[in-house]
Amino acid sequence: MALTQIYYQNSAFPISYELHNLNAQSPRGVLVFLHGWGSNKELMKLAFGQSFRDYVHLYIDLPGFGLSANEQILHTRDYACIIESFLSYIRAHFSALDSQEFIMVGHSFGGKIATLLAQKSLILLSSAGIITPKPFKVRAKILLAKLCKRLNIGAKFLRSQDAHNLNEAMYQTFKNVVDEDFSEVFRQCQACAYVFWGKDDRATPLSSGENIAALLPHSQFFALEGDHYFFLKQATSIESIYHNAIGA
Repeated sequence: MALTQIYYQNSAFPISYELHNLNAQSPRGVLVFLHGWGSNKELMKLAFGQSFRDYVHLYIDLPGFGLSANEQILHTRDYACIIESFLSYIRAHFSALDSQEFIMVGHSFGGKIATLLAQKSLILLSSAGIITPKPFKVRAKILLAKLCKRLNIGAKFLRSQDAHNLNEAMYQTFKNVVDEDFSEVFRQCQACAYVFWGKDDRATPLSSGENIAALLPHSQFFALEGDHYFFLKQATSIESIYHNAIGA
């Protein structure tokens, strides 16, 4: 594990990261793994650490998660700018990687950041970014929370599970990013996109994946067995499908 500081809008952001397979001979690129909300690089490493062995792996804790502390209120595009600066740091400090293609791999919230950063290749894993109707129970909690706020009544117990145990900056960040419509971002992405989804995903339903794949100009869609974290048991299949898709 390594830690560096990235400066963005006059603030310092510590970024915790790990590089794997640096000694690989003639690597086929650098896979940049961006985790979902509430997760960290360890989950992505657990899923993909034993696959894609002919690539360099870059695992990152996004600001506010894992070992990357954050006290600033951010939007998704801020995350993209911070990670873009971090990738420039990696290229500058690891000269062997400067000529390599950086392939963005994003799960859920990380999928939105990955889409903003992708240049040539993009791998999405049950990405967020498509707004779906909320169940009645969730809508009722939101209305009750707004009423409590208006009456100056504390209502942390009404927060989404994804918002539990967050500092105030990260809670505001969560509210900024949770219901973003990224349809236009997907539509404008020119990278070759490989969209993987869990057939039983309830957090980001299968229809969201189909919509994202339809919006992306250059995409292929693959539905695999499993839920929102299907990739934890499907890394080998994802690797095989990806290589077949790119003709490797």
